[in-house]
Amino acid sequence: MHTVKEAAMITGLTEHAVRFYTDKGLIPSVQRNQNNIRMFDEESINWLLGVKCLKQSGMPIDVIKKYIDLCLEGDATIPQRCALIMEHKEAALIKLEEAKRHIAHLEQKTALYQAILEGRSIDTTNPANWEKIQYMHGDVFYSPSVRNG
Repeated sequence: MHTVKEAAMITGLTEHAVRFYTDKGLIPSVQRNQNNIRMFDEESINWLLGVKCLKQSGMPIDVIKKYIDLCLEGDATIPQRCALIMEHKEAALIKLEEAKRHIAHLEQKTALYQAILEGRSIDTTNPANWEKIQYMHGDVFYSPSVRNG
């Protein structure tokens, strides 16, 4: 049996996270000793590791709880668990595509600032330079008067 501190060390979670997940009902096999102190056996450690993995994937606590409850109901819930994981995977893929767009934008910005630092470009994000700009830069909004100026 392991204490909260030991369970945290084993799983790589913080003691706060171990307590939080326990309090949210995400560790169904956690036990209490005679002093009402949480004690974790190997099954509890496995639940903690599973919760950690799902949480790191971005799954919300309430969905993790639903998943755990389905697991506890047994094999009859495999289709529901599979659907839940597939839904989460699809949401994660959407977030990944969004993150890729963010990275592409940041790469453009990095290239712009590198060009500015190297003297190959003026600072197109500085309003004082907008009158000098003879082209449109894709990620900077210009009012019609600046665009047509």
